[in-house]
Amino acid sequence: MKLMKGRIIQAVKIWFVIYPSITVFYLIFGKHLINIPVPLRTLILTLILVPWMMFVGIPVLNILIEKFQKSEKP
Repeated sequence: MKLMKGRIIQAVKIWFVIYPSITVFYLIFGKHLINIPVPLRTLILTLILVPWMMFVGIPVLNILIEKFQKSEKP
């Protein structure tokens, strides 16, 4: 049961980072990508956003969660 809870938490963290990241990416670059075929567009999106999530987004989220948890302790 503990393993399942950990996976659910990890999935929520990933969603919490990827959803706004994709949204911002498309707001900034969407006009430039509109005429590119979908497979190439997806490749570009993943080449940028997967490293962003792994090396910036998730680590920053983990730091924020740690700080929040520490501030809750009396």
